[in-house]
Amino acid sequence: MPFQQLKLIEPLLRAVRAEGYTIPTAIQREAIPYVLAGKDLLGCAQTGTGKTAAFALPILQLLCTRPLAPKADAHGLAGTHGAAHGHPAGHGAGHPPAAARTPVRALIITPTRELAAQIDQSFGVYGQFTGLRHTVVYGGVSQHPQVQAIRRGVDILVATPGRLLDLINQRVLSIREIEIFVLDEADRMLDMGFIHDIRRVVALIPRQRQTLMFSATLPKEIRAMAGQILTDPVEVRVPSESPAADTVRQSLYFVDHALKSDLLKQLLENPEMTRALVFTRTKRWADRVAKRLTFSAIAAEAIHSDKSQKDRMRALENFKRGKTRVLVASDIAARGLDVDDISHVINYDLPVEPETYVHRIGRTGRAGAAGQAITFCTNEQHEELRAIEKLLGRRIPVLHHSLKPQPGSAQEAAHGHHAGQPPYRAQAPEQKKNQFWQSRRKSQRHGSGQRRGR
Repeated sequence: MPFQQLKLIEPLLRAVRAEGYTIPTAIQREAIPYVLAGKDLLGCAQTGTGKTAAFALPILQLLCTRPLAPKADAHGLAGTHGAAHGHPAGHGAGHPPAAARTPVRALIITPTRELAAQIDQSFGVYGQFTGLRHTVVYGGVSQHPQVQAIRRGVDILVATPGRLLDLINQRVLSIREIEIFVLDEADRMLDMGFIHDIRRVVALIPRQRQTLMFSATLPKEIRAMAGQILTDPVEVRVPSESPAADTVRQSLYFVDHALKSDLLKQLLENPEMTRALVFTRTKRWADRVAKRLTFSAIAAEAIHSDKSQKDRMRALENFKRGKTRVLVASDIAARGLDVDDISHVINYDLPVEPETYVHRIGRTGRAGAAGQAITFCTNEQHEELRAIEKLLGRRIPVLHHSLKPQPGSAQEAAHGHHAGQPPYRAQAPEQKKNQFWQSRRKSQRHGSGQRRGR
């Protein structure tokens, strides 16, 4: 199905063509018609499936084709759209003068600064021929440029919860005239403790609105939230393993923890690894890995929540431009990064949650392009690996490496492994561990082509 069959207006089709897109993704095919029809929607899809365009394109079309008319606010009082479009506006209904001059018609809430910035960029790309105005607000940087943009008037606002509520409390901004509300990465919002902020935002927007909610997973807490903020929604689901994993070639190395750094350096000697995103469990290890790579003359930077916003944006921009070949990230970036042409994702550490693995590898193999995901697994992490392979419905092919502990080292004494086999604890007391590693070694001898999904 080409984009034309989604009944998008010509300015949007022109923008889509300019980006080189011809066929919509599964989430776009399913979601766009419902959003254009004005329905509330609960979408379940991983990052990397084209989810942003699934709501950005129809929002742009609705705002372009829908007349600007006074709309009742959250308290049933009429708001005003006029001032931002050059028409006089009153200060009634409890609006501060600044808010009356800056009506916002669509609000997109997202958990991280990076994701907010990238969604705003997407609205700029898809809406470049519409004349609609958009901006983004998030914390960690000066609010002055953001306030100036709001006062000039915006139709579409992308925001993180904290900065949004700060600006509302300062009477810089009103969201009482919102026509379309989008809650993106809802499960991540829940994980990061934003649930109370979201409830505060919902209390400030009109009851009569269109609401779109997207989440990578749908636990009971997310469904409960959906029941509170959505009205008679349609549900659109894209299976997690279908869009992201099918375009990503996955492989697994069993490696001793002490050898992971050397293995990473060895893999980065491959010239095909042009842009690599490396994930660690902790911020501390992200810094350590980046420093070790830099010491080995490999251009690398770390990005995580302890970095200042300025440093995070600089590291991300260097990575996008190719100045930095390797970006080492903690899991805060698993859903927040949108960088084209990432050739490899490397799981330096296995994530605790199996869904996070899918989010991570979704950073490569995007828009139908091929990508590679390489995972390091130590013998202490077999339970995490089990959970990931269960989610995928198949085993990840095992590759071998030539790295060994130095003769006489503690690692060699503890593991006793030989070339061609993954490291394991020869004296492990737990029978379950022994059975696991025996099973994995047996599957390796038979070749990855004969492995069966669980």
